[in-house]
Amino acid sequence: MPFPDTIPLQKLENETTRLHQVNLYVLRLDTIDLYAGGNKIFKLKYNLKEALKQGFKKILTFGGAWSNHLAAIALVNSKQLSVIAIVRGEEPSVYSDTLNYCKEKGVQLHFVSREAYRNKTSPAFIEELKNKFGAFYLLPEGGTNAMAVKGCKEIVNYIHIDFDYICSAVGSGGTIAGITSALKSNQQALGFAVLKGADYLMEEINKLITLTTNLKLNHDYHFGGYAKTSPELISFKKNFETQFSIPLDYVYTVKMFYGIFDLIKKGYFTQNSTIIAIHTGGLQGNNGFEK
Repeated sequence: MPFPDTIPLQKLENETTRLHQVNLYVLRLDTIDLYAGGNKIFKLKYNLKEALKQGFKKILTFGGAWSNHLAAIALVNSKQLSVIAIVRGEEPSVYSDTLNYCKEKGVQLHFVSREAYRNKTSPAFIEELKNKFGAFYLLPEGGTNAMAVKGCKEIVNYIHIDFDYICSAVGSGGTIAGITSALKSNQQALGFAVLKGADYLMEEINKLITLTTNLKLNHDYHFGGYAKTSPELISFKKNFETQFSIPLDYVYTVKMFYGIFDLIKKGYFTQNSTIIAIHTGGLQGNNGFEK
């Protein structure tokens, strides 16, 4: 996997940050790789080691047609460890860019109906998959498990300045769990949920890490749910990208940055504090919105 020695930490400064006297930086995980960059490679790092350690030759996981997780794991496919992707929905006549990339990398794509896909965690469905594909290392949708948390903990190692807050978009909770587990007692993690009705997230995160006292989840900026947008959000995205020359994805980072700037305006962050925003990548999925 393409782990760099350093990752750019870029300061964002505008009228809002100056007026409210906060220091805002973004850790550019998106610069690692278009498909395999972002937070996903950190989730995969120790899962891949564990799969090989246990002697597996195959790894099986799940995702949709524009899944960042599938795009990242496609880079893993090799003679040493082949990848089987269970894809949500019937096989399309025209593949998404993500699925084409997976196919080019040799990932074995297996399409199932949306109804069948809902059973992705059931023992009976997993047993069916084992009967079909043989023994495999099972990786959940999105890649979140204990090994993923261990990998995401290392994201903080790339931040070489003192900070007070660290922010990340939250889907399944693995990335923010790993980040939180790496923090000092005086640092706070702030997660921005991108799913509507995700009140269960803290309970899921509590299963992954033992201490969550310095973690807060914000549910105010999902804009209607996963992959949902609005004219206001799209306008913010365009203005942000023009102002800072940093591309955002529609599903995760745009909602996080919208939330960060809104909270700055509302005085949420202490004056003179330093905020780190994690750019989790996901840019390969933008074509799904822009076509």
